[in-house]
Amino acid sequence: MNSERNSNKKTIHLYAHWRNFFGEASTRITLWYVLLMAFFLLLAIPAIRYRLFAIVDARVKDELVEEVILFRELLTAQITDKNGALTKQLKWKYGPLANYSPSDRLSALFDIYLSGQLTEDDTFLIAIVKEKFYKASSKALPKLLHPDAELVKNWAKVSQPERGERKVSDTDVGSILYIVEPVKIQGEIAGVLIVAHMTSGERQEALEAFKVVTEVTLFVVILAVALAWIAAGKVLAPLRVLATTARAIEESDLTQRIAVEGKGEIAELATTFNEMMDRIENYFDAQRNFINDAGHELRTPITIIRGHLELMGDEPNEQQETIALVMDELDRMSRFVEDLVLLAKTQQPDFLQLETVDVGTLTEELFAKAKALGNRNWGLDCVASCRIVADRQRITQAMMNLAQNAAQHTQLEGTIAIGSAVSGSNVRFWVRDTGEGIAPIDQQRIFERFARAANSRRRSEGAGLGLSIVRAIAEAHGGKVSVNSQLGTGSTFAVVLPIDGPSESRK
Repeated sequence: MNSERNSNKKTIHLYAHWRNFFGEASTRITLWYVLLMAFFLLLAIPAIRYRLFAIVDARVKDELVEEVILFRELLTAQITDKNGALTKQLKWKYGPLANYSPSDRLSALFDIYLSGQLTEDDTFLIAIVKEKFYKASSKALPKLLHPDAELVKNWAKVSQPERGERKVSDTDVGSILYIVEPVKIQGEIAGVLIVAHMTSGERQEALEAFKVVTEVTLFVVILAVALAWIAAGKVLAPLRVLATTARAIEESDLTQRIAVEGKGEIAELATTFNEMMDRIENYFDAQRNFINDAGHELRTPITIIRGHLELMGDEPNEQQETIALVMDELDRMSRFVEDLVLLAKTQQPDFLQLETVDVGTLTEELFAKAKALGNRNWGLDCVASCRIVADRQRITQAMMNLAQNAAQHTQLEGTIAIGSAVSGSNVRFWVRDTGEGIAPIDQQRIFERFARAANSRRRSEGAGLGLSIVRAIAEAHGGKVSVNSQLGTGSTFAVVLPIDGPSESRK
């Protein structure tokens, strides 16, 4: 039973190993390379064989034509030069030319022609006179070209020039390339010249060369596949490093990165992965800090509520005081939760309800609402005259947060002013106060969640989310928020928004 279980485990392990092997990118790339090479070889090998045979046949056909041309030149000389050198040669060997009949003349021409030709081993010249075999360039004729062969008998009867190829049934590479040239003397066909070539020998040589080419090609393909396997592994090595790094990354340690080497898609992928890890690390850090800060902010009112409830006595006045204090702390917790929900909504695409807003009217409304936040010397600096695409309620919320923050950090006799102005393609809203001011080291930190100025002499009632909400609303509009402040002199908070509204990507 145990041996069977172990055997099944080995089978499963082997199956998983091969499945992983064929699932690797380098294996798939190499397999595709092999398939492409096999496809091209299936096309190339028959094409090479066909091309070699075509070259052999073309050369042989040219040689056959040259043989016929030589004979035609000899025949033309015999007809046009009756008293010339050719006549003397014939007379010396056969007697006076006038005594010759057309067939005898042709026989004499065939003797002269065949005696002066040195043909290749597979080329045969056959002379036919009066439809009968007369002479051949070689005594060792192939069986198909013997004087009594059916093919030769048929050629002996032709009356028009003929050329072509005749397949040989007893071999798969051989055939006969031939030219049959009828010879006319004094207006009648006296005989036939047959020029034939057996292609089996040269095609066999071509096949030997083809085999060598095929063997070398296969060897090169195998070598190329091996090199492709190695090259694919080298190219995809950064991907394996990326996978190893990704597996090694844990929530407690997000600092590992991939070394970027060279350029190209793999380097770009590594760079993109590192950038993604930077964003994830920043997100986890922000989330961790947010949870810690939120826990700290919630822990204080919970402790206060629990402590007063535990110490609450039976006297009605004491109970009323405790209930009032508990309700105040619960209200503060409720505002805190609402601020957190608002910050979460800023990342949603439907956070803004855009419309066309008159900046001048909005500025005057902001000034009227801000005056109800506290007894201060409120002023209206200036009012811009233009229209923008924005969310009126969100801008009002951001400016009221700035005004509330100014009121909390400005004395009763201090001045707080609101204004707006156009600057290029942007509109600038600001809240200016003569309060205690903000130290330079705190001027960027105060826009973070739960942050407060270190030198503040007064603790606000909020949880330090007001300025974070202002920045989130400004950035949702495609704008920004800034502060210009000096200790003991006051601060100016400005919200800068584009006139045409947020970009399409933010919408």
